[in-house]
Amino acid sequence: MAFDISNITVNAWRRENGRVGVRNHVLILPVDDISNAACEAVANNVKGTLAIPHAYGRLQFGEDLDLHFRTMIGTGANPNVAAVVVIGIEPEWTQVIVDGIAETGKPVTGFSIEQKGDFETIRQASWKAKEYVHWATELQKEPCPISDLWISTKCGESDTTTGLSSCPTVGNMYDKLLPEGIYGCFGETSEITGAEHICVKRAATPEAGEAFMKIFQAYQDEVIEPYKTSDLSDSQPTKGNILGGLTTIEEKALGNLEKIGKSSSYIDAMGPAVAPKKGPGLYFMDTSSAAAECVVLMAAAGYVIHTFPTGQGNVVGNPIVPVIKISGNPRTLRTMSEHIDVDVTGVLTREMTIEDAGDALIDMIVRTANGRNTAAEALGHREFSLTKLYRSA
Repeated sequence: MAFDISNITVNAWRRENGRVGVRNHVLILPVDDISNAACEAVANNVKGTLAIPHAYGRLQFGEDLDLHFRTMIGTGANPNVAAVVVIGIEPEWTQVIVDGIAETGKPVTGFSIEQKGDFETIRQASWKAKEYVHWATELQKEPCPISDLWISTKCGESDTTTGLSSCPTVGNMYDKLLPEGIYGCFGETSEITGAEHICVKRAATPEAGEAFMKIFQAYQDEVIEPYKTSDLSDSQPTKGNILGGLTTIEEKALGNLEKIGKSSSYIDAMGPAVAPKKGPGLYFMDTSSAAAECVVLMAAAGYVIHTFPTGQGNVVGNPIVPVIKISGNPRTLRTMSEHIDVDVTGVLTREMTIEDAGDALIDMIVRTANGRNTAAEALGHREFSLTKLYRSA
């Protein structure tokens, strides 16, 4: 399977701000945890909408509140979303999120529950949601160059096969598509422990490398060291990683970095849910290694397709971004095949090269962009876990 990559197009939605989306969601977005029920009621009333309940949004402050707003605004602003109904308990925070999403030019309306109650809020929001569904379902796809895609990556349930097959598959994809002008993103700050000296050398500039090391060291100093009970072995590697043959975080980190390929370099290192600002290229994002949290942060930064290598088998999905699962573990393909989109077990049996595997992933990216549901979408995986930095007031 060989591609003339420069001529690949996908049929997708061109949004008001010029970005390209591969899904066309009408989102019912709760500002806070106590608005979840109203959002779910609206989604129940109006088919073709999607509510994404979550656990936070009350009495957050400082940097934690900034991250909450950035994540919620970024989720609504993602090009896979056509229109948004925002519901919150109070009008002020609701309006902050509405205004942030409105900067993209897409339709968005906010409703607050205070002094109206659930019944009236749900009634008003349902009418607006129905209007948005009619509007969104008449939007037409158009041919778009593959260079317009923003593609992120994170691995999960890693084992000995991921560093040898599925992670290099993603790296090969980036080596081929980044020169065409796509945006790429990798993260999982704690999982680079032990390979940070290698990661810093993969920066395109000394400034990008310094930005990465600042983020990495802050994670070690401010998150891991103050709260660990012994060392990272409480959490990293996970029990599944150890069962799969990864005995140290260093082994896991070396496989993890295979996702950025052989020739690609990252051009900047960003905070969580921060959109890239230096044009097309590969970016590092400061994220947790928890699957759902990481994918949510990357979706909030604007990435529209997520590539997910797995060894032991991970089932995570996302409400608005299709998650493509890649595995080279023969046992996982036998026991969990319903979760895998791209089978690269042939790499380990020498029936497939990494070049072949990269082409297979690019083919699946194109098919997904054109409308194929990923395994996670077909199975209803819509995990939406917010990253919280500290206790609420």
